[in-house]
Amino acid sequence: MDDATKIKLRTFVLLGFVILVIGLLVYNRVQAYSLAPTLTQADLSKYTWYEIPFYYLWDYASHAWICLTFAFVVAGLFFEFIPKELLTKYMSSKKASGYLMGIVLAPFFTVCSCTMVPIFASILYGGAGIGPAISFLLMAPAANVLTIVVTGEIIGWDIALIRIVVSIITALLAGYIISRTSWGKAIENKFKPKKSRAEKLRLIQLVKPPLDERLWSAMKFGGFLAKKILPFFVLGLIAVSYFEAYMPQDIIAFYLTGITGVLLASVIGGPLYTPTLVEVALGKTLLALGMSKAALLSWLMGQPYDIANMVAVSRIVKWRVVITYALIALACSIIFGILYGISIGVI
Repeated sequence: MDDATKIKLRTFVLLGFVILVIGLLVYNRVQAYSLAPTLTQADLSKYTWYEIPFYYLWDYASHAWICLTFAFVVAGLFFEFIPKELLTKYMSSKKASGYLMGIVLAPFFTVCSCTMVPIFASILYGGAGIGPAISFLLMAPAANVLTIVVTGEIIGWDIALIRIVVSIITALLAGYIISRTSWGKAIENKFKPKKSRAEKLRLIQLVKPPLDERLWSAMKFGGFLAKKILPFFVLGLIAVSYFEAYMPQDIIAFYLTGITGVLLASVIGGPLYTPTLVEVALGKTLLALGMSKAALLSWLMGQPYDIANMVAVSRIVKWRVVITYALIALACSIIFGILYGISIGVI
């Protein structure tokens, strides 16, 4: 087999793998509800304390491995094929267009908060500003196209539309504030391409590597992110499994009304990781049990700052940035929940 044939074969295999991953994700999105874990709080509580994380992780992996694979593949492709000068030029923390691009791109990534982490990392590694990158990270799981459509169809379009508005405000506010902090600027400078590197990139663009090499480079970068993020993400899921198993759901649902309900929903909505679409189904159940719509909005707004997400993101931008955006998201969850409750007369 000559070199030209080997290159074509390698390109065909890599492109086939990418197409397969995207196709599997599309198929699972068409069959959206099959992504929801089958284990419930009652199921988990039947197991011993040391069995709970194993069953929870297996249940999660059986439903989410396609989403995770897709996220790491897309992260690699994004890093390799999106021109770095596009990110550095248009997703700067100093330009409004950077935040606008982050907000506009985010809804098209229909994956949950945890699987946004590698994509967020690839944007940051590519040279984007910390502000637009954080806005992107928070906006995608909170108000992506699939989540909004399902929220509208299952719960109501009034909640879906207000969710879009408050998600945009929260994401922009968190991104902008972090971009102005010393620790946010430090992370941005860490990933910012140096002038000499930028010049080399421009020269490299004149003679681009063959497609098979670029695809392989993309897969390697996705693998690098997986090794960096997944171990800590698993630790986060283990912590959440105990929270899921022992949370007194019936009692909490009884108290999820008024200002107290908004505060409680904001607190448990963040730490409690629920895969994409599951938070909508669970929210619908709690609503039927007596949760107010104000508390429900706060519950839904908590999804981008769950435990698993924060642990994974901390491996990229350190804990000071993570805690900052989590506190901002929590505050917005409470404030907008109360304001929405007042507007509809439930508070």
